[in-house]
Amino acid sequence: PTLPELVEHAARLFLGHCVPSTFSVLPTGEGMATFHYNLNGCAIKKRVTGEKHIYSTSLTYRPNRKPKPAAISHHIKCLHKGWIPPFLIPAYGSAEGHGGLVFHMALLNEDLTGLAKSSLFPLGSFIPIWAAVDQKDHQPLLLLLEECVAATTPELQSASLVYPIITNKGCLADGKTGNSRFLPRYHSSAILLYLQSFKFALGEEVYIHCKLVAWDPEVFDIEKKACHYIKETGEWELLDDPSQSDLCKCCDSSCKPRLKRGVDSEPQGLVQNSVLGPLTIVENSETWIPSEFVKYPTVEQGW
Repeated sequence: PTLPELVEHAARLFLGHCVPSTFSVLPTGEGMATFHYNLNGCAIKKRVTGEKHIYSTSLTYRPNRKPKPAAISHHIKCLHKGWIPPFLIPAYGSAEGHGGLVFHMALLNEDLTGLAKSSLFPLGSFIPIWAAVDQKDHQPLLLLLEECVAATTPELQSASLVYPIITNKGCLADGKTGNSRFLPRYHSSAILLYLQSFKFALGEEVYIHCKLVAWDPEVFDIEKKACHYIKETGEWELLDDPSQSDLCKCCDSSCKPRLKRGVDSEPQGLVQNSVLGPLTIVENSETWIPSEFVKYPTVEQGW
């Protein structure tokens, strides 16, 4: 084709609804159209699945004006592997169990920039616990800690001595007696529990047993929530949407399940019983931090 013909063909080429930014003729005599646009333009759709960012749109060639259909339409999909915390192999413990999804738990260091270097925690210090679920090809998932207890054994039995941490379908009970709380999320598929070490089993090996639930990020109820206690206000707050904190009011009584099939009975593998440990809490009065001086790390420090 001649140069005017190439230019005319380029004018009929669209990326989404965008026209070419530049056009050049190659030494072979063929034309090359280049598109320079932001990823939020050109009808580009973005989808996040775990660590992957998928951008998609269509490249179309229209020999005739609209509304006549395009002669050629080619779907374009670009895959970008986004950065996520590299905590897929837990330190000093592991998340165990089986299911249709892959769950993780790990101990983090104090500034949330990596795995913990030690499993020894002075009484009153904080134990950052990270839990997540791999999104893979699923739609966005919300990771919740439904129940968590501390025990001196890696397996829970009816006679096991336990210390309740999260009870009542997602209520961080330990936050009322201590300074434990959830930290802001960096992604719906992960949760950060900032747990203040306690006097339970001082000097012994301790295991953190948790029931992890992957759920719809748009749906909260009294059974599917993450609530922590705000001492400044004396009220419970829903981590993901404080405007719906009324769902947390049952934390002081009983968040009774509804009389219908729950997520536990669903076949998709949305529930995981996991154990993290062993870790050891030691008594050291010099490390105790009065509650009025506690400063919680921010997500920006380490994520």
